[in-house]
Amino acid sequence: MSTSILLVTLFILSMTLSLSTNPKHFTIKLIHRDSPHSPLYNPQTTVTDRLKAAFLRSISRSRRFSHQLQTDLQSGLIGAGGEFFMSITIGTPPTNLLAIADTGSDLTWVQCKPCQQCYKENGPIFDKKKSSTYKNELCNSRNCNSLSTNERGCDESQNVCKYRYSYGDQSFTRGDVATETISIDSASGSPVSFPGTVFGCGYNNGGTFDETGSGIIGLGGGKLSLVSQLGSSISKRFSYCLSHKSFTTNGTSVINLGTNSVTSGTSKYSNVLSTPLVDKEPQTYYYLTLEAISVGKTKIPYTGSYGTSSATTKGNIIIDSGTTLTLLDSGFYDRFGAAVEESVTGANRVSDPQGLLSHCFKSGNAEIGLPEITIHFAGADVRLSPLNAFVKVSEDMVCMSMIPTTEVAIYGNFAQMDFLVGYDLETRTVSFQRMDCSDGLGL
Repeated sequence: MSTSILLVTLFILSMTLSLSTNPKHFTIKLIHRDSPHSPLYNPQTTVTDRLKAAFLRSISRSRRFSHQLQTDLQSGLIGAGGEFFMSITIGTPPTNLLAIADTGSDLTWVQCKPCQQCYKENGPIFDKKKSSTYKNELCNSRNCNSLSTNERGCDESQNVCKYRYSYGDQSFTRGDVATETISIDSASGSPVSFPGTVFGCGYNNGGTFDETGSGIIGLGGGKLSLVSQLGSSISKRFSYCLSHKSFTTNGTSVINLGTNSVTSGTSKYSNVLSTPLVDKEPQTYYYLTLEAISVGKTKIPYTGSYGTSSATTKGNIIIDSGTTLTLLDSGFYDRFGAAVEESVTGANRVSDPQGLLSHCFKSGNAEIGLPEITIHFAGADVRLSPLNAFVKVSEDMVCMSMIPTTEVAIYGNFAQMDFLVGYDLETRTVSFQRMDCSDGLGL
């Protein structure tokens, strides 16, 4: 299923901390699925091959967002196309699991024994019967009722809450809603334990899931996502710093949870830019307001609103770590693309040989001059580097990493690379701070 989605490698130590002693901040390493550190890494594939696959995942993922907006049915990730994984431990004694981390999903779920139908998985499958801290949720519990009516069911004979998710690519997961102890490694080196975390224990799962992953880690904005459940223990704050080097080299990306994960932008000397989160349904997604995009000194108002043209609409774009490309309303994109084409120097516009990207430029022997792109969110003018807006597909050709859509607009992870992107769920803001994320610090 798809996307920028997060691969976190954690090392499990024998000592865990109780919830009452949790640190207020900890950092976790993230590894891109195409990084040499990734279990999915294939040295035989070229950079062009990996880019094409990531772009296809972006397009599939965007359809999932649009589908849910229309039907109010959580569809989670598309296929097995997550951009990053996250490693956690679950249960007592702990089982170490690797799963797709997704800012576009809420309920965390993993494969569970005994399986009615489980897809092939390289790692261990969690066995609920061997955990002393596993507990099923009752049908009328608050947590069960936090799922939509389309997502939940009830085994009345045992009074056990059930969940069911169907995905746009015919993948699916079904199982019991339960609580368990989930542990995450902290920057101090000691795992931090969160007892009583709600998750889905999936015993009927199939489709196009990667054999590497155990399921999905939900980092969305809904009540049952991992970040929402951790709530006050992480001060309702998290951030990530995605390195452009993590896609092809050994660069390290990170996710930060807790008090210090979001940098304050109150100082007039600060380079932190902040924009409001917009509350909309479904609550899973993080909505921002895109007011305009500048190409050099040419500012183009953004009038897209899920495929229609109108005055700027609040919450007209979703920020998503799991989608590689940025998708913009097709009506706006025509004007935007024309402005970019007019501003590029030393190259001619050509068609993308892969047929995926809209605006590509080939230089011959000349150096390509690319315009500066500025994203104007409400209250935040985010200036992009060429690496945020363009991708090199061959030695003499670059393409924009932004494409038109007639569905929901998405601010993808290429545009977020080498920014500390902070989510403050208390003040309902998202912040951007330019920095080099390749050192893996993120703060």
